[in-house]
Amino acid sequence: MTQDMGTQTDHPSTPRFLDAGDGHLVCEFGQDVSEEINLKVVALARAVSAARLAGVQEVLPTYRSLLLRYDPLAVEREALVAAIAPLAAATEAQGKAARRWHVPVAYGGKHGEDLEDVARQHGLTTDEVIALHSGASFRVFMIGFAPGFTYLGGLPESLHTPRRQSPRMMTPAGSISIGGKQAAVASIPTPSGWNLLGRTPVRAFDPRRNHPVLFAAGDFVSFHAISPAEFDRLSALAEKGEDVAESEEAA
Repeated sequence: MTQDMGTQTDHPSTPRFLDAGDGHLVCEFGQDVSEEINLKVVALARAVSAARLAGVQEVLPTYRSLLLRYDPLAVEREALVAAIAPLAAATEAQGKAARRWHVPVAYGGKHGEDLEDVARQHGLTTDEVIALHSGASFRVFMIGFAPGFTYLGGLPESLHTPRRQSPRMMTPAGSISIGGKQAAVASIPTPSGWNLLGRTPVRAFDPRRNHPVLFAAGDFVSFHAISPAEFDRLSALAEKGEDVAESEEAA
């Protein structure tokens, strides 16, 4: 539970500071889920990481706030706020991401059990749903819920779909799903009430890698359709530890 220990100013780059226990500080930029707010969160996360502030142990960007884990024996809360406030005021929201990922997806069938239902809800064919989903440019808003679970913004409005009335007790790793106006890449097997469109062989979380979590807040993701046979081939490579998602510097 967070405790409000600050006030929000009229300056859009100045966050509200809240305490989450005695070793976590929340820098909140607003109440809405929006790309504008998330851009500010990601920009501040990068600025704080680059500044290497004393006592800061971890920086976790979310949809609309930045959580900092710090050592209260190494830095006082007031000193930390004093160090972060000018960084926030001087940091502009940056639209450029470090990477753009190209992620293969086997849509429909056993890999995407809800594809046909989503198509029916919107009066579309399954091919049209796939074209809309794979034709969109998604932005990674945050990583959370489970290790490497990737929350995406940018789902076309024509695919905004309520979550399932009956959640599944377990869905496989790599599930590509949508719920409301959000999209996601599942990293490990988890329960889910989201609509499953397909599955990717890409490991969003793999503890064997130097950096176990593949995606990062601020990255962009594009999906492209592959056959079930190609899914099996790439999945076998990923199981061996090979990278099966291509990335490039975002323009």
